[in-house]
Amino acid sequence: QVQLVESGGGLVQAGGSLRLSCAASGRTFYNYIMGWFRQAPGKDREFVAAITWTGGTITYRDSVKGRFTISRDNAKNTVYLRMNSLTPEDTAVYYCAANRGLVLSSASEYWGQGTQVTVSS
Repeated sequence: QVQLVESGGGLVQAGGSLRLSCAASGRTFYNYIMGWFRQAPGKDREFVAAITWTGGTITYRDSVKGRFTISRDNAKNTVYLRMNSLTPEDTAVYYCAANRGLVLSSASEYWGQGTQVTVSS
């Protein structure tokens, strides 16, 4: 059974930092792109960041560029999202996702249950 389990969410003040982790299990994730989406109350789920198996291609949504850093440890089947300079607009449930190949979208194959990130002003 494939599982993606997120951790590291919580409540932080504006300007603070958090690091999210997503531990994957149940299969090998060789050649899988992994990344993060988020969904704020009343809004659609949106792409945040993604990283390919080799780490050779990394993409971010514009609003998090320069503040968020995605990385992965393939030996641990884990992907991370370091979030700095957080603002209340970053408040959302953050979801980990994995998909075979080079494209991560809302139709990705595997999803985690989500972890809440709340940024207070």
